[in-house]
Amino acid sequence: MLQNFIFIPIDIFLEKLHNIGIESELDAWLTFLGCDEPKYIIELITKYPSFKSMYSDLYDLCQNIERVMEMWSKELQILDRNTVKYMIDELQEKLDDAIASLAETKDALADKDATIANKDATIANMGSSLADKDATITNLQSTIVELQEKLSKYESQ
Repeated sequence: MLQNFIFIPIDIFLEKLHNIGIESELDAWLTFLGCDEPKYIIELITKYPSFKSMYSDLYDLCQNIERVMEMWSKELQILDRNTVKYMIDELQEKLDDAIASLAETKDALADKDATIANKDATIANMGSSLADKDATITNLQSTIVELQEKLSKYESQ
């Protein structure tokens, strides 16, 4: 039926339809899908009576605007629901990425905190070592003073 369909711009088709009329089943389908002029619809139904029931269905559908709006409303509702789902999924992805990034940052901070704690411990050890050395120096200085006093007593005798 439409297996050998070739894309024809609608204005070229309408010009052909105006000059030549409906010559084939392809022309009939193109007329059905792209033309709303009554004279061509009558010609189509006359040459191809099977299109009459389709036009009748379309006419009935157009007469029942409430049903058309209900169908449109349902489609919009489905579209809105799908859009909301898509947006939620996108936000969830962003949230998951942010949580993963935050976890990496926490791990990096924990590593840095451990490094700082190690350096603090090293500094504390160095401080106690310096205090020990200061005490040793003080002891040695007092020993030197004592020895100098003894030497000066010995020399004075």
